[in-house]
Amino acid sequence: MRLLVAGLALATTLCLGACAEMSQVLQSGAGGMGTAGNSNQSTLSRAVKESLELSSTRAADLLSKTGAYQNSSLYRIRLPEPVQPIASRLRQFGLGGQVDQIEKLMNQGAEHAAVEAKGIFIGAVRSMTLTDAMGIVRGNDTAATAYFRQHTETELRQKYLPIIQSNLRQIGFYNQYQQLLSAYKQLPLTNKPDLDLEQHVLTQSLNALFTQVGEEEKAIRKDPIGRGSSVIAAVFAR
Repeated sequence: MRLLVAGLALATTLCLGACAEMSQVLQSGAGGMGTAGNSNQSTLSRAVKESLELSSTRAADLLSKTGAYQNSSLYRIRLPEPVQPIASRLRQFGLGGQVDQIEKLMNQGAEHAAVEAKGIFIGAVRSMTLTDAMGIVRGNDTAATAYFRQHTETELRQKYLPIIQSNLRQIGFYNQYQQLLSAYKQLPLTNKPDLDLEQHVLTQSLNALFTQVGEEEKAIRKDPIGRGSSVIAAVFAR
């Protein structure tokens, strides 16, 4: 118990000292502090990147679990909203099983792809600049995630699409999709909405990932030591 108390006291002392240094950096901006300032700025940048790497990794790990999309009221991927009325018609024609199977496979494809998202997300995090980091520390509870999405989503979509396609192919999505598409085309309806489910799965997958990254960022900011590290605490618990 004495060792535990002593350890906590030492950690608190170190964190307080680091927090004071980070406060100077935040007050003075990104420059003008010489060698010590450069060191503190480096710590700040490291803390922001570390928090985003943790958030991204945890989000991807969570959403790659079996049923993470399918069983979630928040993240479950359904057929696109404009297609829902037509899905109801397909059910009336006895094709409800195919509709359900397509939705199940869309969610499974997203879950399988999420595990491969970590490397892409972390690569994007590590390209951040100090100026980016300064703005993130001063921002709201999901400022890092907002930055992350704004500056990386286009590239992430390009890199993530083949991952989605590969995983959908492995679980037999495209065979089911072609059957559904064939029935869809035969419906006596006009003005049918586009049924590009591949892009739909991609968009919904990334929406879920970014949303969960934001939730993880909030948790780190709320408990920077418990959910992060002493370096993150020195910056975010300023």
